Amino acid sequence: MIPLLQLLKRRYIFLVVSGIALLVIGNFLYLDALPAPRVVLGSAETEESHPPNHEEAAPHPIDGLIHEAQAKWDHLLSKRVDSLADATKQYRERRGRHPPPGFDQWFAFAQQNNAVLVEDLFDQIYGDLSPYWGLDPQLIRRHATHWAPRIVIRNHTLSSVGHTSVNWLETWGDLISTVQEFLPDMDIPLNGMDESRIIVPWETISEYRAKDSDLQRHLDPKQTVDQYMTLPTEEGSAGYSPPIFQGAGKPFWDIMRGACPPQSPGRTSNIQKVDFANPPAEFFNYRNTFSEHGYVKDFERSKDPCWRAELQALHGSFIEPTSISTTHELIPLFGGSKLTVNNEILIPPSVYWEDNPNYSGGKDNHGSDWSSKQDIVFWRGIASGGRNRAGTWTGYQRHRLVSMLNGTEVALTNGASNGINFRLPDYQYYQVTAGLDGALPEFLNEHCDLGFLELCCFPHEDGNPHCSYTDAHFKLVPGMPMKEQYAFKYLPDVDGNSFSGRYRAFLLSTSLPLKATVYKEWHDSRLIPWAHFVPMDSLYMDVYGILQYFMGYKGRNSHDQQAEKIAMDGKSWTEKVLRPADMQIYVYRLLLEYARLCDDQRDRLAFVGDLMNN
Repeated sequence: MIPLLQLLKRRYIFLVVSGIALLVIGNFLYLDALPAPRVVLGSAETEESHPPNHEEAAPHPIDGLIHEAQAKWDHLLSKRVDSLADATKQYRERRGRHPPPGFDQWFAFAQQNNAVLVEDLFDQIYGDLSPYWGLDPQLIRRHATHWAPRIVIRNHTLSSVGHTSVNWLETWGDLISTVQEFLPDMDIPLNGMDESRIIVPWETISEYRAKDSDLQRHLDPKQTVDQYMTLPTEEGSAGYSPPIFQGAGKPFWDIMRGACPPQSPGRTSNIQKVDFANPPAEFFNYRNTFSEHGYVKDFERSKDPCWRAELQALHGSFIEPTSISTTHELIPLFGGSKLTVNNEILIPPSVYWEDNPNYSGGKDNHGSDWSSKQDIVFWRGIASGGRNRAGTWTGYQRHRLVSMLNGTEVALTNGASNGINFRLPDYQYYQVTAGLDGALPEFLNEHCDLGFLELCCFPHEDGNPHCSYTDAHFKLVPGMPMKEQYAFKYLPDVDGNSFSGRYRAFLLSTSLPLKATVYKEWHDSRLIPWAHFVPMDSLYMDVYGILQYFMGYKGRNSHDQQAEKIAMDGKSWTEKVLRPADMQIYVYRLLLEYARLCDDQRDRLAFVGDLMNN
């Protein structure tokens, strides 16, 4: 019996294995007989096609981006601390050195103000300050004390020197005055211009950042000191050499390209103007550098002109800023925004602190419930962003957004791949069913309401809000108070001469911000794209796909609930981490670190009280 059983088992196993092999071979032969994937020419680019039936499209890339963002947010919240011991532990692990003196008082202040305390939320401070470890503290102080406008703190008392064209000096002074009692002596130079002003060569910044890394160490607590130096009321100017600033006589891209890595496209490419019918290869680089199937995945990388050479001809900040005054020398300078190639130290913009109703809509009105809002993309603004001229306006970002979301303008392309100042995307690649159906103009006319209040041509045409060279493409529209704009579900927010002062208000509203920018702000490490807002590329090639994903098309495939969730999560998170109290907490911590940088004993200055008590 035993040999017979073994024989039967062997035959059974042979039959099973043979059957599996036949299935595999048959499936291989079937797949091999199928036609090769089609390569189709979309309205803009050549891409491997999706299945011909676009009603049965593959899972949308935005689904995955939202899922990843939620996981990132959950992980961030898991790091929250509620004790000084845990806060100092996180600091030392992330920063490579002891906290600055006064850190215990700062932590108490943050706790009293119910702050969300996660070390990651302060990353922007350390990215901004890192290069300054490459300068001698005496040089930092010398530059600071000779700059105007600036805020001066001596013996916990605040004063100011100089002025700004708008009330930024007074507003920033008011913000800093709320924590002046905790701050050591220092001079705080301020940038009073919209545009950023410091662009240090990449090689120099790399050297300075390397020095910061070399200096990071956890000193023996007995070797540290905990008292900042006091500063004289005034410092003489003998022997001081002020930095040299370059003006408007040189193209801005040529001024800034040296801040890019040597082999980066931003340093090596030279694009004077984009022909939207036949754009340069760089126009499509975003696919590989920071996107997930065309949708922004790495928001910080999407802002970086060093890896976005096409931006030199497609964003007003690079074509011709309203004003240029730039130095290649690293000096201490605080400002409300900067390009990724700039080296200023970021603080909350004055419009966020003063709560101007023109930028916020007022303190008490942030919009109605999502369900009562109109399913509309709404934007009003002026054609700012630099000096748009007859020969350059087609590259400006605000003009491009208004044109691309104007159904009439899109219809005028008559099936071509482009308009005069925009490129249409590959509808199949972005799963834009309305485009594949030839109904995109109708979709846009139904869901979009964007318009200019003034066209800002240069040179100005006798104070006329119109502009002869763009009048054929844009019709001026009436303005609308910010608080009334919250009646619409989708609020695009794009750069003007620099950052947009409306962004914080949009985040606090019950509407969903669609954010496109090349600028950095103090809160960048506090906000998570696709969890708190929807990121858009500044070329807007993704805008149709974004709108159709959330709104759906012909009553199908709407992701309205996802849009509402991002809007509400963004609002609740902003109410926790971008409050006026959070601006105070951020500036308080930033200025402790800055004071240490300026101190002759900075390598030994540290808070180690938690270690000494153990």
